[in-house]
Amino acid sequence: MFARTKRLTLRPGWPEDAPALARAIGHESVVAKLARAPWPYALGDAEAFLAQPRGPHDPHFMIETMEAGTPRLVGGIGIRAADAGHELGYWLAPDAWGRGYATEAGEAVVAMARHALGLRRLDAFHFVDNPASGRVLAKLGFRPTGRVEARASRGRRGEAPAVMFELDLDDDRCAPMPLAA
Repeated sequence: MFARTKRLTLRPGWPEDAPALARAIGHESVVAKLARAPWPYALGDAEAFLAQPRGPHDPHFMIETMEAGTPRLVGGIGIRAADAGHELGYWLAPDAWGRGYATEAGEAVVAMARHALGLRRLDAFHFVDNPASGRVLAKLGFRPTGRVEARASRGRRGEAPAVMFELDLDDDRCAPMPLAA
């Protein structure tokens, strides 16, 4: 699967992306906000991530911009099967923070979840010390569940409190608008 937004290309990761992926995610300030990425993050970690088998309908994407006419990997976003359903996750390189890329990519992936994958609900979380991610989730229509849970973080080498969110994809306010003839 691929997606284009106004400023971004969402595409599968390829083995040749490993150096760019390692550069983009390889910041302690990024990895500390994630659950499954190790710290330090090295080229071998990127190679192993990109070598994981993926089906043609697995919604895992590299986020690319076209700044100055050259494609540049600035993040990742995807949906993974979780214990109770499906979970949205994303990250951006520090030089891409504050530009609205996470919201823009998230809108495209939520639309895929609803229309292409037929999912009825998405879950998400952010670590308590990353409120910017909570603001992105709110913009995408996610609602806090009222639960704070300890979640594992490989980059932190332990657990950290996380705010839990959910998005009902069947909710009328999330339904696509009818087109006028």
